[in-house]
Amino acid sequence: MADDHHYDVIIIGTGAGGGTLAHRLAPTGKRILILERGDYLPRERDNWDSTAVFVKGKYRAPEFWYDKHGNEFPPEVNYYVGGNTKFYGAALFRLRPEDFGELRHHDGISPAWPIRYEDLEPYYTQAEHLYLVHGRHGEDPTAGPTSAQYAYPPVEHEARIQQLSDDLGKAGLHPFHLPIGVNLSQDEHGRATHDSACIRCDRVDGFPCLVGAKSDAQVICVDPALKYDNVTMVTDANVRRLETDPTGRTVTRVVAELGNGVTETFGADIVVVAAGAVNSAVLLLRSADEKHPGGLANSSDVVGRHYMRHNNLALMAVSKEPNPTRFQKTLALNDWYLGADDWEYPLGGIQMLGKSDADQIHGEAPRWAGAVMPDMPFEVLAHHAVDFWLCGEDLPLPESRVTLDKEDGIHLSLDEKNNIAGLKRLQHKLRGMLGHLGMHEHHLLHHSIYLHKGMPIGATAHQAGTVRFGGDPRSSALDVNCKAHDLDNLYVVDTGFFPSIGAVNPSLTAIANALRVGDHLAARLR
Repeated sequence: MADDHHYDVIIIGTGAGGGTLAHRLAPTGKRILILERGDYLPRERDNWDSTAVFVKGKYRAPEFWYDKHGNEFPPEVNYYVGGNTKFYGAALFRLRPEDFGELRHHDGISPAWPIRYEDLEPYYTQAEHLYLVHGRHGEDPTAGPTSAQYAYPPVEHEARIQQLSDDLGKAGLHPFHLPIGVNLSQDEHGRATHDSACIRCDRVDGFPCLVGAKSDAQVICVDPALKYDNVTMVTDANVRRLETDPTGRTVTRVVAELGNGVTETFGADIVVVAAGAVNSAVLLLRSADEKHPGGLANSSDVVGRHYMRHNNLALMAVSKEPNPTRFQKTLALNDWYLGADDWEYPLGGIQMLGKSDADQIHGEAPRWAGAVMPDMPFEVLAHHAVDFWLCGEDLPLPESRVTLDKEDGIHLSLDEKNNIAGLKRLQHKLRGMLGHLGMHEHHLLHHSIYLHKGMPIGATAHQAGTVRFGGDPRSSALDVNCKAHDLDNLYVVDTGFFPSIGAVNPSLTAIANALRVGDHLAARLR
């Protein structure tokens, strides 16, 4: 292998895990190579077009996976620099302290992590500051203790959402400002200042940001890391295999197919996989060899298993008063996160979605037949829409798993009814409050355009758990530092390491953990 193809660290993937790790390691001076399957997302008007993004799926990866019955489905994945953070809603929540311990749910146990909330807390703070998170610690009574306040004040509610917050408060609940990563400066009225990168538009949730003001991994981490002379990135590099030395203890070669059709081989002292929970598991399984017949890091047979993706509902209520809000994603509610007075098990959390527009509602029309008011045209309905995201915990089941067939097809087995009782109760709680919140009580519409047109298995945006970490090599693939138990130089830093997923967006935890593992790797490299 040529010297110019050997590095101190190779990082595979540029999302919340890989991109953040590259940023952390860039100042070490070590030779770092980033391999990204995609290219930079093209900047064009379609970035902000609902029909292009949601209805036609223009930026979705042109591939199909298979469910447990062998039926094809299009997964919600995007291969670009920045990974899926290019399209995320930048809602950057911490897990609750209870999420790190064993939690009993209606359908089973959410297992404990090998680290505690206190171990990750300093890195949560660093992650919030790095990703420009706007919020206010102390508003959410279910949140854990913090070592520092957010560096940026919360994104102010617009009038209709402020009214919603007030009405929830009057009902004895504890709404709080949703923590969101945007490069925003506000004046005393909450409006974007003239020098603010973010313009408080209605395109934050599910759209890439044309003006680079959303805190995605490309903008916050990858581009700054590439300013260091010791950091190199190769795009359109689809890593196909990892190969080990004769002992099977060390990854020596990373084999990638480049965009020009050439297969290239790279080597590094340390190899970090951060391709997303599904594709990281696929890469490890595909790299099976004589020493690792079940796949790399898989002596425990857990690689690909315990796949989780949250139990989600996107719902649209119809406000009696118009809702002219543009930047709607500013409010969340966790009062029933760990339970309720009439239910001893966790329900999950409620947060706002990006504001519906007429194009999205037109896209929903066939699935809403008979459910909408006949005297309210879609454009009027859009102007009265208030959009909610309900998130409940999915439990890690061994049979919920990623596998490969002989033709290299990706199969995803999933129990779509796993632990959904809490989510149903959460929906019932919201429905029961509609009248008190100034909404039409009989219209809470499933907004499935956000959830892959009503195909739950296709909603892979919150994928996690396929390469879990733990203290016991018999039941986990990675150790507490996210190094493979079976290998000396292989790490995984995407959400595949999660032993459980909680009921909040996983991105901030992936970012914080990448910073934690980055510190470990920097010390090892010294």
